[in-house]
Amino acid sequence: MNLQQLRYVVEVVRAGLNVSEAADALYTSQPGVSKQIRLFEEELGIEIFVRHGKRLVGITDPGRAVIAIAERMLGEIDNLKKVGAEFRSESEGVLNIACTHNQARYALPRVIQQFAQKYPKVRLTLHQGSPRQICQWVLDGDADLVIATEAVADTEGLVSLPCYQWNRCVIATPRHPILKANPLTLEEIAKYPIVTYDTAFAGRSQVNKAFMARGLRPNVVLAAMDADVIKTYVAMDLGIGLIASIAYDPRIDTQIGKSDAAHLFESAVTRIGIRRNVYLRGYVYGFIELVAHHLNRKVVDAALAGGGSDHGL
Repeated sequence: MNLQQLRYVVEVVRAGLNVSEAADALYTSQPGVSKQIRLFEEELGIEIFVRHGKRLVGITDPGRAVIAIAERMLGEIDNLKKVGAEFRSESEGVLNIACTHNQARYALPRVIQQFAQKYPKVRLTLHQGSPRQICQWVLDGDADLVIATEAVADTEGLVSLPCYQWNRCVIATPRHPILKANPLTLEEIAKYPIVTYDTAFAGRSQVNKAFMARGLRPNVVLAAMDADVIKTYVAMDLGIGLIASIAYDPRIDTQIGKSDAAHLFESAVTRIGIRRNVYLRGYVYGFIELVAHHLNRKVVDAALAGGGSDHGL
């Protein structure tokens, strides 16, 4: 048994049981991967994978247990490397942040500016995707932490740290009657075509819940992954928009107006997700505290030690 065999097994699982794809990711040959997995199975005396001919088509029950252990072992090896790197240089390295477009565009610019000034030797990379996708990147070790509103709290394997609460606003062309509605109500909003976030993004589930509670069926004519797209189509008068309040800037969004809608919807919570049992370098703690000042090192360590799925504001 060796570490190479553990890596081969885990990478095959990540590749959806596609041995060829796993071999490419590991910069080796498909026969080599298959042979090492067979040797590993023979040593353990079990089959990890279900086979149909030469193809892998599933994972056996004992195989699931082996894979879980292999993932933990490889994760701990990665932690050992991070410990060494930490003490060689406490302020140098790479920080990979997985986040949604809204976080990258509106919430993080000032944080990243401050981080770059405090840790000039750390190379920071933003990876954008859907909430489920970016959570998986952290679980797979392709990102150090995830920042999003959806999916983080209910993703198994992540420790969830609430950062801040936010709510929504209605946007429309400057002369649209919705901007003069007083009071602004869900019934009034439901009269018009709506442009808002896709169901997987930015607390859209809470918007749906609010309308359903009043027996309303909003006419969503366009759903998008980020506020910039929504604002573009609202400016074209395709409909009124529902976006995060942080995404509206009167200095830039001169073609549209805004009405606050915080009284109509439950507040959403943006969270940071960290893979359980991971070792964090000093500058990762620094970044987290810049995002949310209450998340100091002591709070983060307590959350990681507890291993729970969520830790309140």
